Amino acid sequence: TAVGFGMDPDLQIDIITELDLVNTTLGVTQVSGLHNASKAFLFQDTEREIHAAPHVSEKLIQLFRNKSEFTFLATLQQKASTSGVILSIRELEHSYFELESSGLRDEVRFHYRFNGKTRTEVFPYRLADGQWHKLAVSLSASHLLLHVDCNRIYERVIDPPETNLTPESNLWLGQRNRKHGFFKGVIQDVKVIFIPNGYITQCPNLNRTCPTCSDFLSLVQGIMDLQELLAKMTAKLNYAETRLSQLEDCHCEKTCQVNGLIYRDKDSWVEDDHCRNCTCKSGAVECRRMSCPPLECPPDALPVHVEGQCCKVCRAKCIYGGKVLAEGQRVLTKSCRECRNGVLVKVTETCPPLNCSEKDHVLPENQCCSVCRGHNFCAEGHRCGENSECKNWNTKATCECKNGYLSVQGDSAYCE
Repeated sequence: TAVGFGMDPDLQIDIITELDLVNTTLGVTQVSGLHNASKAFLFQDTEREIHAAPHVSEKLIQLFRNKSEFTFLATLQQKASTSGVILSIRELEHSYFELESSGLRDEVRFHYRFNGKTRTEVFPYRLADGQWHKLAVSLSASHLLLHVDCNRIYERVIDPPETNLTPESNLWLGQRNRKHGFFKGVIQDVKVIFIPNGYITQCPNLNRTCPTCSDFLSLVQGIMDLQELLAKMTAKLNYAETRLSQLEDCHCEKTCQVNGLIYRDKDSWVEDDHCRNCTCKSGAVECRRMSCPPLECPPDALPVHVEGQCCKVCRAKCIYGGKVLAEGQRVLTKSCRECRNGVLVKVTETCPPLNCSEKDHVLPENQCCSVCRGHNFCAEGHRCGENSECKNWNTKATCECKNGYLSVQGDSAYCE
C-alpha cells in the first residue's frame, strides 16, 4: 500500500521484515492476519527476545537523526484484558519511543524523552478487546496525533521528543526488554515512516486539510530568516547610499599601472627598454616609438647603434682593403682587428674549439672566429624590438618586422 501510494522506500522501515521473523522464531508463530498481503505473527510465550540486529538498529538511528516528523503504524489484534508493549526503541532503561497498550486500564500510553527525562502521554482507549485494529501514532515537532481504524481519536501538543538516538539504542517488538511488557496477540504491518501525515499511507482516504506542526514551524523559521536577511540588506543599503553621497563630491580619475608604478591620467614617461614614449589616457597606456631626427654623418663616419641610446649616432669608420667597416665591426687579417674610433685595433681573444668538421666551419660577417654551420646567432643577444623577430642566416642574424608592422626609418629592429 505504501509503495503504491508513492512512499519513498528510503524513508520507511518495515519492522517485521527487518527483524527477519519466521515461523521458527522463539516465542512467535506465523498466523493469518487481517489480510494476506504481509506476514502476521502471534506473540504468546513470555520466553522470547524479539529485538533488532545491530545493522537494523544503525539504520533506524540514521533515519531518526534530526527528524521532527515520523509515524508509527501497526495492525494488531490484542488478547482481551491483557497489557503489553507493542514497540519500544530504547537505550538500557531509557525509552526514546515506546507504545504500550493496557487492557487493565483501557489505555494507550506513549513514552518518550524530553531534556533527558522520561515523559508519558496517556490516551484512554480500549485496544485489548480481541478485535483487529489499525493503529497510527504521528508526531510532527510537538504535535501528536493518535488514529485508530482511520479515525482521529486524540490530538495533543507535547514537549518535542528527542530523536537523536544514541549508538547503543535498540528496537524491541512486542516487549519492553528481556523481562517486561510482553504483548499477547497478533501483530502485522509494523512500520515507522518519516514523512508528514504518515497515517495517510495506512488510510489513503483521509484528507490532509492543513499543514503539519513541523510544516508551520518551518514556515515561521523561514520568515524569521527572511526578516534577518532584510535587516542586514537594509543596513548594507544605507551604508552604500552614505558612501555614494560622499563619492558624488569627488572627481574620479582613471590611472594606469605599469611595472608596479601608478601614473595619473595624461602622465607621460619613457620606456628605455623599447625606446618608446608612453602616455596614460583614461586608464589605457598608449606608447609610440621615439622619433629619431635624420642623421647626416660626415664622409669619414657611419651611423651605428650605441648601447644605452635609442637613436643611432655617428662614429668614425675604418677602411681595410677597400672594405668599409663601421664602429665595432671586425675583420680577419693576419690577426683579428676591430674598428674603434676610425682605427683598426688588434683584438686579443682566443677562438673557442668547434665541435664540427672543418668543411662545416663558417666565418660570420664582421667577425674573426668561425662557427659551425647552423649556428644560432639570435641566442647571442641580437637585439630586436618588441614588434620585430630575430632571424638566423648562414653568417649573421637580422631583425624582421612581424606581420602587420613596418620598419621605423628603415631599421627593422624597430617596427610599428
